[in-house]
Amino acid sequence: MGSLAAEAVGIMDPENPTKLETEAVHLSDGGSARNHLPNRVFVNRSLNLENIKCYGFDMDYTLAIYKSPEYEALGFELLRDRLVSIGYPHELLRYDYDPEFPTRGLVYDTMYGNLLKVDSHGNILVCTHGFSHLKGDDIHNYYPNLFIQRDDTERFYILNTLFNLSETYLYACLVDFFTSCTRYKNCTQGFQHGDLFMSFRSMFQDVRDAMDYVHDSGSLKDRTIKALEMYVVKDPRIPVLLSRVKEVAKVFLATNSDYSYTDAIMKYLLEVPASVKSGAPKRAWRSFFDLVVVDTRKPLFFGEGTVLRQVDTLTGKLRMGTYTGDLQHGTIYSGGSSDVVCDLLDVRGKEILYVGDHIFTDILKSKKRQGWRTFLVAPDLIKELQVWTDKRYLFEELKGLDVYLAEFYKHLDSGSHERPDISAIQTRMKMVTYGMDMCYGKMGSLLRFGSAKTLFASQLLRYADLYSSTCLNLLHYPFSYAFRAPLVLMPHESSVESPLSEHPSPAGATMPNHLIRALPTPNRQNNLPENPVTLHET
Repeated sequence: MGSLAAEAVGIMDPENPTKLETEAVHLSDGGSARNHLPNRVFVNRSLNLENIKCYGFDMDYTLAIYKSPEYEALGFELLRDRLVSIGYPHELLRYDYDPEFPTRGLVYDTMYGNLLKVDSHGNILVCTHGFSHLKGDDIHNYYPNLFIQRDDTERFYILNTLFNLSETYLYACLVDFFTSCTRYKNCTQGFQHGDLFMSFRSMFQDVRDAMDYVHDSGSLKDRTIKALEMYVVKDPRIPVLLSRVKEVAKVFLATNSDYSYTDAIMKYLLEVPASVKSGAPKRAWRSFFDLVVVDTRKPLFFGEGTVLRQVDTLTGKLRMGTYTGDLQHGTIYSGGSSDVVCDLLDVRGKEILYVGDHIFTDILKSKKRQGWRTFLVAPDLIKELQVWTDKRYLFEELKGLDVYLAEFYKHLDSGSHERPDISAIQTRMKMVTYGMDMCYGKMGSLLRFGSAKTLFASQLLRYADLYSSTCLNLLHYPFSYAFRAPLVLMPHESSVESPLSEHPSPAGATMPNHLIRALPTPNRQNNLPENPVTLHET
């Protein structure tokens, strides 16, 4: 990044300080760059960029990518210390953040204190209590049907965001501590200490309150601003992308962050010296956008919204009254709604491509309530691609075992009394599934468990038209590009052999888009745990 940043110093056109010379930053040829999987944008639904008249961006974890695991460790430290300050045992201070444990998309059960990985229907794929992975019988004791009513939001809390990673790990730490501490008696729904009962639900509420405190008090933001280089990735391609987008469409920023924090982050990311030699002035970050809205309070922003007010950029305070005028370029707005954005920019529905990292507040809500086209930013996709590429042979073995299993029943029908012994195959399938999942981390993959897709993967497939590890990958595509979703056959269609035998369908056509074009399968190595069968059959 050092050499790239050096090139970025001179990206202003000295003849026209308001224009950004994007060509000054050296980028790989678009076509060749797309051959590298981490540079690719993946497609769930076909989308022609020529039809997009407006691009919207979230800020946190979208334009502003926070360094991992440093930022999650900071969040964990602040949460942990807050709990200790309100009376939790000081022994909790011995816990440090472990980036290998949490993954996004887990569900916390506030009744039993378990972290769950589930599919879109609520079927349990993985279950942990503290740091212990529960086995089949133990899971049955908690969930007899190996199933949860995930719509029961009073009991089950979905940890979908990258901000939730430190919170996810803290739940595991709390359960681990109180389970092992001899001062507390383990109960089904919490811990007893004399006349004090510490329920999992009360711990959950304390952590949520601590999370609100860390964000509302500004402690996390203050620590971040004081050490931007430590916590925020400064990529010189960000102003390049925004400038190129603005040449062909309108651009807006909609963030839940307040003005002062947004201003600090955007200055850090976008305001670079025009030229060391000429000493030309910096380009103000607001000039990269046609509209900037802070304090949006998403997901409320995509519904009834809040009062639209102007921000006094000198004081950071809000001006009195609701703003009802036309769009004023360079003005910062607070609150409002997605309808207001559409009115100010004179765009509607599918003319807008909104780019964000939050599967619920950014992607699902903008899709369901406004019909916007959506682009999900998932930085953790880089690791998903790396592991999938390196361990693809394990998935191929799972597919082979599935075919082998079907052979046992090939010549049997309802009149057959034979009961094939498939226990060895099922055991091997469990071993391979567990071994593959552990390659991603202690809680496994964000997107799958063996052949089953996770809840997060199902939401991604359903609501994100496009997805990638970073929005900067748009740089590798022309703005006339037509993203085409792969053809996915229904089970009854895929059972019919293609007459074009010399052009068979690509393997894995029913899998998520980014998994189809993985690198060639390496030689198989059975580097699996000796006793991995700790999970129930799925």
